[in-house]
Amino acid sequence: MTVVLDIAENAARLADLNPSTAVSAASEAVRRAERDGDSAAASIAERAWGHSLVQCGELDTAIRHLRKAVDHGLAADSDELVSEARIRLAYALILRGRPKPALAEIDIALNSVRGDALPRIRAQRGAILVEIGRLDEALADLDCAVPYLRRIDDRVGLARALVNRGIVHGWLHDFAAAVRDLRESGQVSSALGRGLAVGIVEQNLGFVAALRGHVPAALDHLARAEQTIAEHGGQLAAVLQDHGELLLSVGLTSEAREFAERAIGACQEEQRRLKIPELRLLLAQIAFLDGDWQRSLRQADLALRGFSRQQRAEWTALARLARYRAKIALGQGERISLALVATMVGTLAGSGWPAAEVEGRVVAAQVSFLRGRRGQGGEQLRQAALARSRGPAAIRARGWFAEARLREENGDPRGAAGAARAGLRVLDEHATALGATDLRVHSAAHRVELTELGLRTALRDGRPAGVLEWAERGRASRLLHRPVLPAEDPVLAGLLAQLRSVAAEISLGRPSPAHRQLTLERQIRDHCRLHPPQSGGPPVEPVRPHQLGAALGDRSLVEFVQWDGIMHALTLVDRRLRWRPLGPVSPIDGLIERLLFALHRLPRKGPAQPAAAALLADAARRLDDLLLGQLPELGDRPLVLVPTGVLHSMPWSVLPSCLGRPVTVSPSATLWCAVSGAPVRPGRTVVVAAGPGLPGARDEALAVAAIHGCAPMVDGTATVDGVLAALAGAEVAHLATHGSLVTDNPLFSSLRLADGPLIAYDLERLPRVPHTVILACCDGGRSVVRTGDELLGLSTTFMGRSAAQLIASVVPIPDAETAPLMIALHRGIAAGRPAPVALAEAQQEMRDRSLADLAAAAGFVSIGGE
Repeated sequence: MTVVLDIAENAARLADLNPSTAVSAASEAVRRAERDGDSAAASIAERAWGHSLVQCGELDTAIRHLRKAVDHGLAADSDELVSEARIRLAYALILRGRPKPALAEIDIALNSVRGDALPRIRAQRGAILVEIGRLDEALADLDCAVPYLRRIDDRVGLARALVNRGIVHGWLHDFAAAVRDLRESGQVSSALGRGLAVGIVEQNLGFVAALRGHVPAALDHLARAEQTIAEHGGQLAAVLQDHGELLLSVGLTSEAREFAERAIGACQEEQRRLKIPELRLLLAQIAFLDGDWQRSLRQADLALRGFSRQQRAEWTALARLARYRAKIALGQGERISLALVATMVGTLAGSGWPAAEVEGRVVAAQVSFLRGRRGQGGEQLRQAALARSRGPAAIRARGWFAEARLREENGDPRGAAGAARAGLRVLDEHATALGATDLRVHSAAHRVELTELGLRTALRDGRPAGVLEWAERGRASRLLHRPVLPAEDPVLAGLLAQLRSVAAEISLGRPSPAHRQLTLERQIRDHCRLHPPQSGGPPVEPVRPHQLGAALGDRSLVEFVQWDGIMHALTLVDRRLRWRPLGPVSPIDGLIERLLFALHRLPRKGPAQPAAAALLADAARRLDDLLLGQLPELGDRPLVLVPTGVLHSMPWSVLPSCLGRPVTVSPSATLWCAVSGAPVRPGRTVVVAAGPGLPGARDEALAVAAIHGCAPMVDGTATVDGVLAALAGAEVAHLATHGSLVTDNPLFSSLRLADGPLIAYDLERLPRVPHTVILACCDGGRSVVRTGDELLGLSTTFMGRSAAQLIASVVPIPDAETAPLMIALHRGIAAGRPAPVALAEAQQEMRDRSLADLAAAAGFVSIGGE
């Protein structure tokens, strides 16, 4: 071998190991080969140069160098060199979004060589076919190539072929084969020292885990893949895309959108135009789940145009599916062509993508029903329903949805409800494997259509028991499933300590990198998502009316339900369950806005205060008439209220019929029944703590502690670790601190203590929390309401960790004015009154004192059980 040929071969090896540093070596090899007139060396060097640039994202320049590699190979009269160059050129062209010339190049290579080069070319053709979605053809090529590559001991080629075959197996849901191929590829690449290839294997193991619904494992693989690929100078667009698709699968739409947009930016920078329509399609799916159907339609149209230009039939069908879903949601389903829908379904049925086929058939059924073709719609649902017995949880649940819709169309409401229950069981069992709270909350988005179908059939049937069941199935399900926490987690504890340190520096006005807090929050969130629960038991079934009636005793229950713009109420009084519509939701929403505005203005003394008081009284009276005034059976009994939507932020004590009346608010009747009557440990250990910077908090804590005869944690003693330790051993807790609700990431909502914030993630580390918790702070009781009436915030974190009663404000309050209410409340609790009774009495006392005291007291509610 000549010196220049040896230099070119070294450049080729380096291009595969570390492409970011191989470009200079390849350019030097090209210069020397051209100087010496060595066409063979020049072809190898240009191929190395082009291959490096492909992996660094410079596709246009890479394609020019790979064409030069072909030309030099022809000049050297070497079919092998020409075919090797064409293999690389074809892959660059497919990434550039030019599948037709890519396949042309690979077919020329196939027809021009024989012998050992053939399996490598077949393997590359399989890789190209994977990218454009022709999975059966890809698998045939790869199945042919792999045995040959083993036989000739081409370990680099074998590792690449196994990755691509693993991807195909994953798409076809042959998960065991997929993992087997990918793990073997990783072992071969690791032995060869190909770190970048190992990172790509990790990425695809994450892709397969996501398809299986193994979310924590997928997150772990993708995190390692991103780190490894970045370390070796590889492209990150595909990892970002897989991460976005995974987050969408559990309903985390805002984070999924962030990853998709980052991936589009990376694709544009790396010139990977093939992937941009796929990411437009992902954005369309995200917008659809968010209910932004116009945006979903726009992104689907962009994806459709991109796939059509690239002549990718299967992906074009996926874009049409997204487009049709958005049009149906916008009320434009009758304009969709049945012929185009049939073509879409036929393409998806042959694509090897079972999830897409099921969804395509569901959409085809919707269009058929809208066009009056009941027979065609029924047949599509029958085909889609076959998926209920196979595949990952999401596909099986969608198959059950199709079965439920089919039974509903056939006039079998009981059968439809049964099928919907089966689909929910699949999803709920899957959700119990998602250890992180935010994953379980957001995954509820996939339950919506099933619960809506069940509620629709129950409302049509008119039986209150059925309406109660489906109202309960549609709300706050994750609070009923309390997973057992893992053992002490030193990594999480360290990250939380760092976050407190940074937050304390920021609060004191000290310079701190602005991104440091965001980085730590992301690390905490991602770390918690990696670990599934050790145990949690099966999902809890909705409470039955007779069980609920027995638990209520002399109380009255009202559960509010929204359906098709109408507010409904279920009442249970003296074991009799009733249901009635109350009226449109929009007037209720408007009155709550006016009421909250009035409460916000009420503490401000001056000429506007009487107007605020009059507005508050008027809005409260009218809301009382709309929400409770139509329910005479409630009488004057203590109330248990189960709100929905905006009613989660309702300050119930301001309604005339609730004045002085014990009112308990619960996210669900099932939860209330589960926690009511929870035993209180003997001794009623009380912990009282006050945080810094809150006027009156220290004096309030001293007064409350004196009522219970305990030592308060104030000033420097009210540290995060100290308060957490006290909470774990107490039965009653009073926390007078600044509270903060982080609406975009509620698990970072916090209570400010002496050494920094105590956040919701801190509470999740506790094995237990007190039976009764009082948050005497602004925003302590507010929660972010997610799809399916799932809640996130400090109050729901306390409930999720087994607090039976929580007293907190659901509206912003003037912090300095809460002390009189808290002292009156604790006197009642110390006298043995139940928390809702003590709160009602204290609020009535404050109402008689002044408008400022009324405003400070009005927002507090008793949440949970009794």
